[in-house]
Amino acid sequence: MKIWQVAQEWSIGGMRLNEAEQPTAGVGQVVVRMQAASLNYRDLLTVKGTGGKFDLPLIPFSDGAGEIVALGEGVSRVSIGDRVCPMFFPGWLDGRPTASNRRLALGGTHPGVLQEFLLVDAEAVSLIPAHLDVREASTLPCAALTAWRALYEEAKIRPGDTVLVQGTGGVSLFALQMAKLAGAGVIVTSSSDDKLERAKELGADHTINYIATPEWGKAAAKWAGTGVDHIIEVGGKETFQQSIEAAGVDGNILVIGMLSGFDQRIFIPSLYSKNLHVIGLSVGNRRMFERMSAAVGRNRLKPVIDRTFSFDEVPDALDLMERGQHFGKIIVEFPKPT
Repeated sequence: MKIWQVAQEWSIGGMRLNEAEQPTAGVGQVVVRMQAASLNYRDLLTVKGTGGKFDLPLIPFSDGAGEIVALGEGVSRVSIGDRVCPMFFPGWLDGRPTASNRRLALGGTHPGVLQEFLLVDAEAVSLIPAHLDVREASTLPCAALTAWRALYEEAKIRPGDTVLVQGTGGVSLFALQMAKLAGAGVIVTSSSDDKLERAKELGADHTINYIATPEWGKAAAKWAGTGVDHIIEVGGKETFQQSIEAAGVDGNILVIGMLSGFDQRIFIPSLYSKNLHVIGLSVGNRRMFERMSAAVGRNRLKPVIDRTFSFDEVPDALDLMERGQHFGKIIVEFPKPT
């Protein structure tokens, strides 16, 4: 089978398309013929060597979807022919996060999905909603699940709440769509008026160009009336203080990313005077995925896809992610079987 690896150098240019033996399912395992993968910003950081310390060579990317083609002894929860997504954390099936259940992560501490056949524990895959094709389903394990966990599992969003999402990347657009399912009002920030118009088409109630309005936190709080209830914080260094400004009393700042940098000074009195809840989170467990998948299916939610690349164009897909010119998810489509 063909696999992509970061071979001897941490860089996009250091990736190589290599060959490997097709895996065989052992006890409790399945083999998934991968059909599509989707990119996350975390994948770009990993390939460039800034997303953690891992050994080379590494098969990157965490998110994908495909079809089960082989079952190991004792497997009964899935069948050959099932369309599934492998879980980002294959060892985190339920419950709160621990160091142990988050020890293995696809495309990092565990081989990722950029391989034509993926060997994984049967417990670490979940069926995908019937109305989605595999390209759309490949966006669910990280970006969609992170947005779902933030709003539904942690923030406990309710109808009438207000949500602010930063930018128009994968997590942010999923958070926009999922917040609208809950009956919330949604504010979207971006530096692109064109992207803001597209966000309105997805249901955004209010948009702010943060270049034209540098104090966008105050503008968001004013629009919300008494401050924003839930903020999807993906920016990091350049956005966190503005998120504090935007938040209302007893609000949630759900810290997911660090697109603009890792370090930021925080005006601590704002945290306790507003009684803010700052929640750091990364993805979610299989049980959360199944709840999310059911909601996606019932509401026939469709992920937003920017562009699809072929399997041999993975470096080009990463280049697009690095330029930040996409709106929604970037997809890699695997070769069809001959």
